[in-house]
Amino acid sequence: MAEIVLIRHGETEWSAAHRHTSYTDLALTADGERQARAARDQLAGRRFAAVISSPRTRALRTAELAGLSVTSVDDNLAEWNYGDYEGRTTKEIQQERPDWNLWTDGCPDGESPEQVGGRLDLVLDRATELLDQGDVALVAHGHSLRVAGARWIGLPASGGGLLRLDTATLSALGYEHERRVILRWNTGGTAGLPVTAERG
Repeated sequence: MAEIVLIRHGETEWSAAHRHTSYTDLALTADGERQARAARDQLAGRRFAAVISSPRTRALRTAELAGLSVTSVDDNLAEWNYGDYEGRTTKEIQQERPDWNLWTDGCPDGESPEQVGGRLDLVLDRATELLDQGDVALVAHGHSLRVAGARWIGLPASGGGLLRLDTATLSALGYEHERRVILRWNTGGTAGLPVTAERG
């Protein structure tokens, strides 16, 4: 049965520094490019009916280095809009707001969890319609793809906080007995290494 394959982009300077990155359009680091090329091996032999990417350079470059031909770019796959918290780390934010939690509070002048969930629902609906043609790849960001995973299995967007996702990893969404399930999560890439997964 066809799958929706989630591909998080490779490392950027800000993701390496744990800085929240949504609309800031950063390039991959040298390590990020290496990670993206490594994803090509994991995807070897797979054919995709569609490859949908975030509009950000880091996602498009990851797709290119992973050997994927992007068939469409979707603004709804962009990373969570962090608003006033763009470029800041969780530690810095919590010095001002000790109880702040992205997954429940969202960001001032940015997006709420519900808004991000609404966007990713649209992406998942679109991808689901394409599954009768074959596998669909979504190339995007840490938080937006975590929300996609949560929404696929019927959790609120805040459920993405329970799904760690490292740079340049692959995950797969699909079905078991006609129920939506997570088939694989956070495989390959930097999974298992001592890195923080929360940045965009």
